Amino acid sequence: MTGDTEMPEASMGMLAGTPYSSPTRASGGSPAQMRRRADSGVSRSLHDFPSPRARSSREHVVYSDRFIPSRALSSRRSFNVLEREAATSESSHFAEREDSNPAYQQVLQSELLGIPPGSQGDLSSSRSGTASAPGLGAPLSSPHKRMFRYMSGDRFSPLAGAPIDSPYASSPVGGASTESFSGIEPRRAPRKIARSPYKVLDAPALQDDFYLNLVDWSAQNVLAVGLGTCVYLWSAATSRVVKLCELGTGAAPDSVCSVAWSGRGSYLAIGTNSNETQIWDANKSQLVRTMQGHRGRVGCMSWSSHLLSTGSRDRTILNRDVRAPEDFQSRLNAHRSEVCGLKWAPDDRLLASGGNDNMVGCWNANSPNPVQRFESHTAAVKALAWSPHQHGLLASGGGTADQHIRFWNTSSGAQLTSVNTGSQVCNLVWSRNVNEIVSTHGYSQNQVCVWRWPTLAKAATLTGHTTRVLYLAASPDGQTIVTGAGDETLRFWNVFPSAHVGAAAADSSVSSMMRAHIR
Repeated sequence: MTGDTEMPEASMGMLAGTPYSSPTRASGGSPAQMRRRADSGVSRSLHDFPSPRARSSREHVVYSDRFIPSRALSSRRSFNVLEREAATSESSHFAEREDSNPAYQQVLQSELLGIPPGSQGDLSSSRSGTASAPGLGAPLSSPHKRMFRYMSGDRFSPLAGAPIDSPYASSPVGGASTESFSGIEPRRAPRKIARSPYKVLDAPALQDDFYLNLVDWSAQNVLAVGLGTCVYLWSAATSRVVKLCELGTGAAPDSVCSVAWSGRGSYLAIGTNSNETQIWDANKSQLVRTMQGHRGRVGCMSWSSHLLSTGSRDRTILNRDVRAPEDFQSRLNAHRSEVCGLKWAPDDRLLASGGNDNMVGCWNANSPNPVQRFESHTAAVKALAWSPHQHGLLASGGGTADQHIRFWNTSSGAQLTSVNTGSQVCNLVWSRNVNEIVSTHGYSQNQVCVWRWPTLAKAATLTGHTTRVLYLAASPDGQTIVTGAGDETLRFWNVFPSAHVGAAAADSSVSSMMRAHIR
C-alpha cells in the first residue's frame, strides 16, 4: 500500500494500534518534519502517518506479541494469600466442617503457619477475626514461612531452605511439627517373630512324600500325626501322647496317607494306602466306620460340617455324608492326575481342589463340574488356603517347577496377584488373627515364610528343617504353627499374636489410615 491510496484517519489509527503491528516513530524525523513533508506532497507509506490519538497517548509505548503483567508495588502490597473477604457461602460451609476437626486444625497451623501445636492461636478464631495467630500480627496475612519454594537445604547448601523431611518419617506431616503434635499416634513397631522354634518333637517314620497330608491340629488343641502305620495324638495342653490306632501289619501292611479333624475336634478321619477312609472317635479311641469308594490311596481330606470330602490317586473326589449309610453321595471328576489338595471355604460354600495335573478347581456342593478352573500353575498344586478375612479369596501354591503362590478371586475367576517364592510350595495356612499367610517350602530352601497381605511383604523367614517342610497346621488359638518334614521332626513356632492383639492392631491401622487422609 502506498500514499496514493486515501484512508480515513480513524482507520489508520486502528491499524497502527493493533497488537499484530509494532508502531514506532517514522524514520523520517520528528512529527513536525513529517507534517511539512505531507504538506509538500511527498508520498509516504501508511505507517508514516500515525493518527493523532496514537501520537498523543501511545507515543512512548512499544507493543509486542507477549503479555507482560504489571508489577506495580501497590499490586504486590495488596496481595494476601489468606484472603478472608473472598470466601463464598459454599467455601465457608466447607471451612466450618473442617474446623470442627481439631486434628486437622493442628496440622494446618503447624504445617502452613508454623504455629506450635497446643498454642493459644486458633485457625477458626483467626479466620473469624476474634483472635490472631501468634507471631503474625493483628490482621491475618501471608505466612512468615516460605510457603512456595523450589529448593530445599542440605549440608551443602544451608541457605536454600529447610532440610528435606526423611522419606522414612512415620508421619504424613513435617518432622518439625510431629515432635509436639499429639493428634497422630506414632507408628507401631514391627511385630517381632521368633526365628527359632520353641519346641521340637521327634517324629520317626514321618514320610517324605509331597502328596500326603499327615499332620492336623484340632479345635480341642490336640495334634494328630500319621507315622508309618500308626496315628498318634499329642495334647498341646498336657504334652501327653496317645496312640490312637495302628493299621494292618499283615502280609500287605497298610500305611497312613492323610489325617483330618472334624470341625469340633471330636472325630478324626484317616485316609489309608489301601483306598479306605476311616472315622475314629478320638475321645473313646474307637473306630466308628470305614468307607470305601476310591481305587487308589486317599491322600487328602477336608471337612465341611457333617460332609467329608476325600481326594485320591484315582483322580476323583468323593463327597461323603457321615450321617448317611452310603459310603459316598457324589463323585467329582475333573482332574487328570492324583488329587493332592482339598480345602473347604470358611463359609462351606466352595471346595477348592489341587492336583498333580497343575489345575486348581472350585466346586460347590450341588454341581458335578467345577464352577471355576485355574490353570496358571506349571507344577502340582498341593498347597491351598482360604482367607478368613476376605470372602472368596483363595491362595494356591505350586511345586518345584512353578514355585509361585497365586491369589484368586473365586467369584470373578480372576488372578489377583502372585509371588515367586524361589522354591517348591508345600503348604499354606492363613492366620485367623491377622491378615497374613504362612507358606512352607521344599526344594531348594526348606524354609517357612510369613507373608503380609495384600502387600506380600515377607514378615519373617524361619529355618531349621534340613529337608522339605511338607506338613503344616495351625493351633486353634491362631498363634502357633507346627511344621513337619522328612527329617522326622515336628517344630512349633510362635508366629502370630493373639486374636485380641491382632484385632487391636487392625483397628489401629485402619484409624491411622483414616487420620492420615484428613480430607
